[in-house]
Amino acid sequence: MPFHYRFGPVDLLRCRFPISPRWETQEAVRVLLYRNRQAYHLPWLRVIREAADGLDLRPLWLLMPKKGHNPDFLSPPPSGPSVTFEEELARVRAADPGAAREDLRRSLVCTPGAVESDIGQRLLADPERSVRELADLLERAWTCLVAPHWPRLRALLEADVLFHSRRLAAGGLEALFDGLHPDLRWSGDTLVIDRRTHHDRSLDGQGLLLMPSAFVWPEVVGGYDPPWQPTVVYPARGIGALWAASDGPTPRALARLLGRARAEILRALEEPASTSALAERLRLAPSTVSAHLKTLQSAGLLLSSRHGHRILYERTPLAIALAAGTDPGSGSSPP
Repeated sequence: MPFHYRFGPVDLLRCRFPISPRWETQEAVRVLLYRNRQAYHLPWLRVIREAADGLDLRPLWLLMPKKGHNPDFLSPPPSGPSVTFEEELARVRAADPGAAREDLRRSLVCTPGAVESDIGQRLLADPERSVRELADLLERAWTCLVAPHWPRLRALLEADVLFHSRRLAAGGLEALFDGLHPDLRWSGDTLVIDRRTHHDRSLDGQGLLLMPSAFVWPEVVGGYDPPWQPTVVYPARGIGALWAASDGPTPRALARLLGRARAEILRALEEPASTSALAERLRLAPSTVSAHLKTLQSAGLLLSSRHGHRILYERTPLAIALAAGTDPGSGSSPP
C-alpha cells in the first residue's frame, strides 16, 4: 500500500520548504553506496574519491537498507528553513539512547545479516556510544564530502525552493505536488506517495515539510513516525547541470556592453543564486560580486527576493534575452 499524508484545514497553511545540510550529507554518503544514484554526480565523485576512501562509512551504510527503515534520529527534519549543519548535528547528538537503540534495530533487521554482523552488534550493545560515533562520522563526511561544495549545492536548493514557492502561490497544493515527482499525487485531502510499503499519517495541524535534495534522485522519500515532523524529500530541479562547467565563454558583445565581470555574473544566473554562491562559482570576492549585483539590479536586469538570511538574485526577461544573445563573431545572430 502507498504512503498517505492526510491534511486537515490547518495543515494546508503549514507547508514549508526547508534546506538541510545534514540531509545532503547523509544522502551524499548513500550516493557512494548505490550506483543508481551516481549518474548526475560523476564530476563530484571524481573530486571527492580520495577523501571518501579515507572514511570508514560502513556503519552508516549498514543503516541504509535498499528497502525499509532508516533511523529517524540520524536524520531529524530540520527545525527551521535555513539551519546550519552544526545545529542539525547537535540534535543528532542529543538523541535518547534507548529510542536510538530501537531505531537502529528497526533499520538493521531490514538488511539480512546486519544484526549479527560485528558492526551491527557493536551499534546495539552500547547505543549511547553509537549515537556519538555515528554523529562523529556524519561530521567527518560533511567536512570531506559536502562542505567544500556547499555554496553550489545550497544555490541549487534555494533556487528550487523559490521556484516551487511561486508554483504553490500560483496554483495551490495540487499544482505544486503535480510538479514535484512522478510518484506524488494529490487525492482529495491526501498526498499519496506510490510505494510498496505502507505509511498512513494524519498531519494533525503540524503541516508538511517539503525538502529538496541534490542527492536523493531518482527517488522521493517520505516517512518519519511521531513525534518527528512529517516530511517529503524530493529531487531538486536542475541537478543535471549541478556540476557542469560554464557552457562556453561570455559573448564579446555582452562583455563590451556590461563589462566582463558583470556579463559573467549575468550568464551565471541561469537559476536564482545568492552573492556567496556566485562568488564561489566565479572565483570572485563576495564584495566585488555584491557591487556588480547592485549595478545590474539598478539597471533593471535583476530581481531579488529574500530566503531565510540570504537574498537570491534572478534575471529579468530583458537580462535573459541579453544573456542568450549570440556573439556576432560566431557568424550567427539571435532570431
